[in-house]
Amino acid sequence: MEIFSETLKKLWNLWEIRSLVLLSLSLQIILIILGSRRKINNPHRLIGILLRAIVWCAYISADWVATVSLSIMVSNIADESSKAINSLQAFWAPFLLLHLGGPDTITAYSLEDNELWLRHLLGLFVEVVVAFNVFLRFWSSNALTILAIPVFTTGIVKYGERTWVLWSSSTQRFKDCLDLSPDHCLELFQYEMHSLVIKQEVDREDHNLVEAYYSYKRLKYLFANQIVNENKYHNYSIIKEKEAENAFKLVAIELALMYDVLYTKASIVYSRFGICLRCITFISSVSALVVFFIIIDKHSYPVPDVTVTYLLLLGAVLLEIYAFILLFSSDRTKLWLVKFKVAPHNHISTTLVNNFWRFANCLHSHLSNKKRWSASMGQYSLMNSVLKNRQRGLLGLDKLSCTSELLEKYQYLTWEDVNVNLQETIFNYLKARVDDLHKSRPLAKPFKKSLDELLSKSGEDVLKRYGYDDEEYDARIIIWHIVTDECYKFDLKNVDEDATKLDQNCRISKCLSDYMLYLLLFRPSMLPKGIGEIRYEHTYLHMERYYEAKPYKHKLRANKGMTSNIIPHSVFEQANNLASELKYEDDDEIADGSKEKWKMISEVWLEMLAYAAQNCEWKEHAQRLRQGGELLTHVSVLMVNFGLNKQVVSKGYS
Repeated sequence: MEIFSETLKKLWNLWEIRSLVLLSLSLQIILIILGSRRKINNPHRLIGILLRAIVWCAYISADWVATVSLSIMVSNIADESSKAINSLQAFWAPFLLLHLGGPDTITAYSLEDNELWLRHLLGLFVEVVVAFNVFLRFWSSNALTILAIPVFTTGIVKYGERTWVLWSSSTQRFKDCLDLSPDHCLELFQYEMHSLVIKQEVDREDHNLVEAYYSYKRLKYLFANQIVNENKYHNYSIIKEKEAENAFKLVAIELALMYDVLYTKASIVYSRFGICLRCITFISSVSALVVFFIIIDKHSYPVPDVTVTYLLLLGAVLLEIYAFILLFSSDRTKLWLVKFKVAPHNHISTTLVNNFWRFANCLHSHLSNKKRWSASMGQYSLMNSVLKNRQRGLLGLDKLSCTSELLEKYQYLTWEDVNVNLQETIFNYLKARVDDLHKSRPLAKPFKKSLDELLSKSGEDVLKRYGYDDEEYDARIIIWHIVTDECYKFDLKNVDEDATKLDQNCRISKCLSDYMLYLLLFRPSMLPKGIGEIRYEHTYLHMERYYEAKPYKHKLRANKGMTSNIIPHSVFEQANNLASELKYEDDDEIADGSKEKWKMISEVWLEMLAYAAQNCEWKEHAQRLRQGGELLTHVSVLMVNFGLNKQVVSKGYS
């Protein structure tokens, strides 16, 4: 029994290659438009989830569709019964080669794709041979055959570019090329009083861009897990005079540049050779469209095939135009404009240079996207998840749910914008650490030893200073998350649920507390190794039993330091005792809702955040760049700019 009728089979055979070619073109359009947007969208919000799913499907499918289409062409050319149809369809083979080259906005979906450059190199040879085979089978002296040559050239260039970029971004090659790349933007700086200062000709609004490019090579060393000589870069002289918001903007530009190198064709597109190739591919695509429209006799071919051919030609031209728009709106182009303005122009009119600058700068401003990352941070509250699950259980909704444990966690995950207040708190904390490092360091003590001692602090230093016992890092996150949550809700009731009336350290502590727990549950590879997830599960179960039993809630009135005498049966009990101590102690300097209490708690979280940022591997940071970025990554780079990193070798700052 036949499932499909003969009519349906004939229809599929007729439209099979046409459908696949159009699908291949559609996937390229999706990738070039959405490929770069994943670095600025939150991957867990609805729009981010959809974007991530679409880009992943398009990236995975694009090569497969193009390869299958070429294979079908090879099998179809054996049938000589419809020469006219096959000759026009053979003209589509170079376009499929072009599609295999991929757009400029995404060459690798993840870092692992860069390591597969050898597979793509093999694919380049195989697919070129297959496409050339199709091309030769219909070689003749007609215009259509000659017209395929520039398209074929464009396809080889595009595919070759992609393979080269994957190779240059692979781990080993990335390390090997570090010493070969020149220092960026050094001609835009000058030395004043042993400090590096941007020249006066550079506009104030472009300072972050110039400084980010100057720091770019050093950041590449760090992402390659190499040691950096900080005295060679003088970054502290740049960062110490900045305000917090500008410092974070500088970091965002640096990381956006790293994203381009790791996941796009930036390393070749923005070179002189790459720009020449862009001009060649653009001219080839436009000339092919014009010649096909003017010379080729369209009546000799079926209308559907002519339509598909027009769509392929128009698609190729529009994608080239869009690539030029992206090229001109990039930070690298803006940097070139800055260099052009500052550079001496002895043989060119100053008025002409200024007019060109105004025009190009205006065009860049209208085309560029100022957002460089999602600027958001995950928030997860253990208390809220327990209470909401308990409510669902009381209503009987838990029996209706068939979601997995991971999805249950995701439904309570929220997001908070990284606002200026948080940026200022983190920036001022790190700046104070640097100042303390230089002021309190004994003269006889090596700078590196003092730095190592400072970077080894993970929250225990603050706790010991205030008289509290220390725990392992992952346990400390859970304990102080519960403490922060309890104290926050207690103080919130005292101000009639108006969060704006709370102390700023209170709001910052709550934000960082929920963020660190988010990292523990959803990004554990970014935190120091431990058993945090196991501790969390045990604490969650203990908290569930606590609320189910509805125990008598007593007030713990103990002096500081008495916590060490309490032997807690779980992390939750220890956290509950600490929270009670902080909430109800009214005869001490850390009183109910006082600024001193929240100052201590905020310092605990800032120290734990800095410790996590310092100890997270750069490969993990690089992986997160393609998913909207993480605040932890930005804090890591900010610490590097301050010289607070073990990979940064320095004798101290001037």
